[in-house]
Amino acid sequence: MNNKTDVNTGASKVDATSGSSLIDNHEEVVKSPWPGPKGMIPVTDGKADDANVHNRAYLDSILVEMRLIDSVKPDLTTEIFGRKYASPLTLAAVSHLNKVLDDKTRKPMQEKARAAKNMNVLNWIGMESNEEYTEIVKEGGDTVRIVKPFADHDKIIGELQLAEKLGAVAVGMDIDHVAGSDGNYDVVDGIPLGPITFNDLEKYVHSVNVPFVAKGVLSVRDAVKARDAGAQAIVVSHHHGRVPFGVPPLKVLPEIKKALRGSGMTIFADGSLMTGYDAYKALALGADAVLIGRGILSELLKDGQKATEDKIKKLNQQLSQMMLYTGIKDTKSFDSSVLHFE
Repeated sequence: MNNKTDVNTGASKVDATSGSSLIDNHEEVVKSPWPGPKGMIPVTDGKADDANVHNRAYLDSILVEMRLIDSVKPDLTTEIFGRKYASPLTLAAVSHLNKVLDDKTRKPMQEKARAAKNMNVLNWIGMESNEEYTEIVKEGGDTVRIVKPFADHDKIIGELQLAEKLGAVAVGMDIDHVAGSDGNYDVVDGIPLGPITFNDLEKYVHSVNVPFVAKGVLSVRDAVKARDAGAQAIVVSHHHGRVPFGVPPLKVLPEIKKALRGSGMTIFADGSLMTGYDAYKALALGADAVLIGRGILSELLKDGQKATEDKIKKLNQQLSQMMLYTGIKDTKSFDSSVLHFE
């Protein structure tokens, strides 16, 4: 299976948040609301197997009660990997955005990195060549680099160690990006991916001296295995619906939080978090911080850095509003008992 993508013609779909190249197996065309070549940023198809549909429905089913007496304007300051940031909202590990636009004078990956730095939030970077990654991080602040589970283990370790050398605050892997849509190991930009054993994960964790993040954890089983392998953080996620009929990340988040209690692991969450209100629900259910991808992607690709900064500001305002409505004074005080499930 060769999924090498022509991003200029849109001949195949590429997930900009993962770098995954996805070939359509049918003639149906889904009109994307996003800027850039057709199919560059996939949208949900609304079918029963689309995990994003179930995820959105679950998020929208969570309601919030008011607790206003003695409530004060909250402090959004958040500590992640021993560093303080202005908010628990972080910018998700997107990929290949510098290839998306017709205007080649723009570099959205660098614009995103600069926006994160200016807003003092943590930035994540997905699949990029070492050369591209090096150029992107020159213009940004604190970064987490996420690599793919390549079949070539030396390539994995090389990318992790380069990120550490260039100052990444943490590194990690998309552990959920193993299977392709044809039931074989996936292929991204012509590069074969492979399985991840527990021993493999231990090896990757110990190949660097910065925190390691297992991204794409959607079960207590994998959360515990990641912990036992030495990972210092996980992202509870189904990677924009990679798994058909995937359980909503926030549905399994409380169980994962309970299983990891006392471990000291940082728990991130993502998946359909489009507003500060969505982020609030993830934080109330046990996430230490969240990843925002598609929530800023339209602004980033259409209007660039300033629009991205404005969107981050708006998301923070929404989060602060909801915290003020529910008596949450800071990011260490979230309380899931404020949530009600329809």
